[in-house]
Amino acid sequence: MAEQKYKIGMVGLGVMGRNMVLNIADHGFSVSGYDKDQAQVRELQTEAGSRAIYAAQSLDAFVNVLSTPRVIMMLVPAGRVVDSVIQDLAPLLESGDLIIDAGNSYFKDTDLRAKSLAVKGILYMGIGVSGGEDGARYGPSLMPGGPKEAYERVKPVLEAVAAHVNGDPCVAYLGSGSAGHYVKMVHNGIEYGLMQLIAESYDLMKRGLGLSDDELSSVYKDWNKTELNAYLIEITSHIFAQVDKQTGKRLVDLILDEARQKGTGMWTSQNAMDIQSPTPVIDAAVVARNLSAIKSEREVASKIFHMQTPQLQGDRNIVLNQLKNALYAAMILTYAQGMALLQTASKVYQYELNLEDVARIWRGGCIIRAALLEEIRAAFHAHPDLHNFLTDSRLGGAVLSRQNDLRAVVEHAVKLGLPVPCLMASLAYFDGYRSAWLPASLIQAQRDDFGAHTYERIDEKGSFHTQWE
Repeated sequence: MAEQKYKIGMVGLGVMGRNMVLNIADHGFSVSGYDKDQAQVRELQTEAGSRAIYAAQSLDAFVNVLSTPRVIMMLVPAGRVVDSVIQDLAPLLESGDLIIDAGNSYFKDTDLRAKSLAVKGILYMGIGVSGGEDGARYGPSLMPGGPKEAYERVKPVLEAVAAHVNGDPCVAYLGSGSAGHYVKMVHNGIEYGLMQLIAESYDLMKRGLGLSDDELSSVYKDWNKTELNAYLIEITSHIFAQVDKQTGKRLVDLILDEARQKGTGMWTSQNAMDIQSPTPVIDAAVVARNLSAIKSEREVASKIFHMQTPQLQGDRNIVLNQLKNALYAAMILTYAQGMALLQTASKVYQYELNLEDVARIWRGGCIIRAALLEEIRAAFHAHPDLHNFLTDSRLGGAVLSRQNDLRAVVEHAVKLGLPVPCLMASLAYFDGYRSAWLPASLIQAQRDDFGAHTYERIDEKGSFHTQWE
């Protein structure tokens, strides 16, 4: 098999890379795979079976069996490992060859790498991949960015291996440069927000209402049959039913309450601040993970401040319905912040993103896939230049009709002393976004008073400074 020329190469044969290789091969494309860890190479050999897969034992052999111009995909950890692989590959490649980074690289790193390789005539693409191990194997959501001619070269492969919804592949060319990795970064930021919102709903039901794991599983299962239908809601219903084989207890109750992060949510929050696009739910979700990580401090503080949660009074069914509506409204507001960030970034970084395409390719394969995304896609189809889809009558109306339930749930949490930072941030964002007047006039005055930073007036153009008394 090594005598034939292979269509595409894969560097990185961990679970994600190996599954992607098998996915590509199952769709009729020959693949060469390589990893410095020879155990991973042997694992690929075992799983390859009769597929057109070449498990290369050296980088030279890996490159030499590829048809030219070469197409090489990397699925390796972001950061120094990506640079190391590029450094090893570049001397073996020729002008016109293409390297694809399918990991979660920081978008500015992707731009720098593309610029460096362009000097040698090597094309470079960044592709966001979402869907986890199963997605890589059976159909992920793919978010490619880079040179358009490079995308056209690999388009048949990407469309074949991607998830499909109603016959449409969950992949689309998103834009030049680092557009693909930027969209994936924001995807992950939205994911942070959604996961924290669901966790807050869990807390309110567990500590506020005293629901058992069986009841929690049933609630999320029922919610998944409504407008809340989403992959994260679906797996949440399964999680509460999972039994630990060692103890016979529910596994979720044995898991440490510390949530770590790999950086993509933080990057989203940081860049949103850089380009001045408000994403308070994502910001709060990042902070919530950081707060969860200081468990030893929390344990001490709980003794000092005598944390005790009283049971929520009132009709349980009414509260659950309020919580369902509040969660849906908050989810809409989270997607709205993410999409508005993409719209702003598209102008700042000249990506020329089509947000209808973004919503469309997120409908299947990815972690944040949800029925709601079809509504979002329709909104951008009707109004491509829509900056914030909350001004769409259908989506904005869905939040407006549920705002009282969101307020009630936040009020419940405050009275019980339960932390719901993302539900609170959702409500504050909605109230702030719909306010024609905000108290920022006072901030302008304060800045001018203590620092002579000047201010603007509502009745006259220009910048002004006052000697404040």
